[in-house]
Amino acid sequence: MTEKTSPAPADASDAAALDESRGNQGNGLNSTDRVAERPSIAPRDQRVIWLLLAATFVVILNETIMSVAIPKLMDDLHIDALAAQWLSTAFMLTMAVVIPMTGFLLQRFTTRQVFVAAMSLFSLGTLVAALAPGFGVLVVARVIQACGTAMMLPLLMTTLMTLVPPALRGRTMGNVSIVISVAPAVGPTISGVILNFLAWRWIFLIVLPIALVMLLIGIRFVENVTETQKSRIDVLSVILAAFGFGGLVYGLTVSGETGAAASGNQLMLWGSLGVGVVSLAAFITRQLLLQRKDRALLDLRTFRSPIFTVAIVLMAITTASLFGVIIVLPLYLQHVLHLDVLGTGLLLLPGGLVMGLAAPFVGRLYDRFGPRVLVVPGAILVSLVMWSLTMVTQTTPVYLVLIAHITLSLGLALMFTPLFTAGLGAVPPHLYSHGSAILGTVQQVGGAAGTALLVAVLSAQTAALAAGGATLDAATAGGIRAAFLAAAIISVFGVVGSFFIAKPADAPSEAAFAH
Repeated sequence: MTEKTSPAPADASDAAALDESRGNQGNGLNSTDRVAERPSIAPRDQRVIWLLLAATFVVILNETIMSVAIPKLMDDLHIDALAAQWLSTAFMLTMAVVIPMTGFLLQRFTTRQVFVAAMSLFSLGTLVAALAPGFGVLVVARVIQACGTAMMLPLLMTTLMTLVPPALRGRTMGNVSIVISVAPAVGPTISGVILNFLAWRWIFLIVLPIALVMLLIGIRFVENVTETQKSRIDVLSVILAAFGFGGLVYGLTVSGETGAAASGNQLMLWGSLGVGVVSLAAFITRQLLLQRKDRALLDLRTFRSPIFTVAIVLMAITTASLFGVIIVLPLYLQHVLHLDVLGTGLLLLPGGLVMGLAAPFVGRLYDRFGPRVLVVPGAILVSLVMWSLTMVTQTTPVYLVLIAHITLSLGLALMFTPLFTAGLGAVPPHLYSHGSAILGTVQQVGGAAGTALLVAVLSAQTAALAAGGATLDAATAGGIRAAFLAAAIISVFGVVGSFFIAKPADAPSEAAFAH
């Protein structure tokens, strides 16, 4: 049994505002009543949401700012692509291990406590990264950063689902995407500018004071808006999750090694994959047992909603393609087309801006028409871009790559907001924290797996072509095409799945999700 406690509002007006802001969730009002009441978000709740958004902007900026820096780090730290990708893979893998715990953390601790812990860890990791003497410490720093980031994303999504009425969720998620999309847009550009004039450490030295300011502002102004439960964390579930996700991603990474390294690592490859599969199976089994006592680390009753399940599958597919391309595209631009880091960052800027500008329109269209009319064309656009990128060569004009990236960003804008909104809206309020944690976990595991798979394919094909006598540029271009082909094949499954998404009811029945 768990004992629920609710944070005390500052005064009666705050309590009334909180009740009003939650709109019509679960109150049984029909659509005519909802229109008449014109649901809105109270000023107190808007302040909390925007503070969380600002902090999330900082951590997302940190994640995307590394994409352009990877080739530079490869040269400065004398590492190859397989090693360098761990700066991104370790970050996403850590998030995949930590995010399942956030479902428990968001129920056990208050909004302010989780926020302070998340931004403190992120700031510490940023400081360590700025002072890192070598590659190993830099990876450790990225892991510490990821621990903080992993808590921020589910905290934001759970808070939004708790405070925003169903009738306003699409619009709010769209407006949220404007802020969040600025970070991916300016991250690579900022990285390019920094690396064009300064050492790579300045990437972290610039982010650090911003993170510290957000931490201080949050300590002062973030208010507690969710209920808490006194419960214990299941350590065995945490261990099983770590071995499960870690084994799968590490196995994919090892699969990219070629030649003698590959023959010597076959045992490691299949051992890692085997440990991953067995551990995940054990993790799922344990969650099914623990959720009967309301003690699951990750409550899998969310999957009783078909809409949530479809959204999860589409998010995994889309993220696997996206994060792989985020790593591969800068490698192509710099190592094949020979753009400098600044040029690479500027080329990726318009796509991020398009995603941000499209977000509010996507949110409003979701509220009016539902997710399918957005997700289907979005998935088709993403797939078409992936297939077009399988034809890039050493002489592909830069403007064609720019058009492809802008189109890819538009397709992703049509998908991400509807998938998040429909997926989380399909579960009852008491499972919001677990639904947010599952979405975040799948997103990060998909991203880590996609990155590992595409880099593995790129490395293997490049080595094979080089062994056959191809020049370095030609061999790298061939490896890039093979990596994009893998992403294109994955994207086809996203197109198929997009036809099965639908808009959930405003208030899912909690009885359907009971024991």
